[in-house]
Amino acid sequence: MSYQTIYFDLDGTLTDSGPGIMHAVAYAMQALGRPVPDRREMARYIGPPLHRSFQEYAGMDEATANQAVEQFRVYYHRQGKFENRPYPGIPALLARLQAQGKTLAVATSKPEVTAVEILEHFDLARYFAFIAGATMDSSRVAKAMVLAYALEKGGRDRAVMVGDRLHDVQGARENGLPCIGVLYGYGSRRELEEAGADRVASTVAELGRILEE
Repeated sequence: MSYQTIYFDLDGTLTDSGPGIMHAVAYAMQALGRPVPDRREMARYIGPPLHRSFQEYAGMDEATANQAVEQFRVYYHRQGKFENRPYPGIPALLARLQAQGKTLAVATSKPEVTAVEILEHFDLARYFAFIAGATMDSSRVAKAMVLAYALEKGGRDRAVMVGDRLHDVQGARENGLPCIGVLYGYGSRRELEEAGADRVASTVAELGRILEE
């Protein structure tokens, strides 16, 4: 299939945001007097909505999870958002896809204002028709909700979602879109395939071959 409208996840798909997110999780845990998880456990926080992650992985109730998100943002907005880098090959891939006349957009569970700031910082924002993200008040945070919001702007013309975690696949399926999972991010092949990814790309180069078919 020749894809025309491509919705990209941000964390773990366009940029390797792991270090900043994990440092911010550690900061939030310390601020709440909780033990800091090991690196493998903290990697699970990369991608899914934070509020849900603190509840699911740290056993927090809703009020405590809200406090954790607030503390996370203290660190992340101060410095964590730039403890990050585009994956090698991503800028060139985006430039090629744009030159081919494809419509590129971002659909992320990260707050939209932060996503815009990060993509502008790394000079990637210019490749996207728009950037769709979560609201700061969490009224729009689940990937399915963010993608539905993005689809209102970008439409469904031969559309596909690209992401590295099961939430990207689930969000795409809930909106009736195919999803390409990527393995260079923070999800596993098993996670992506069990969620129902239509195709899986091991590298940025392989992702490019799929998107440029």
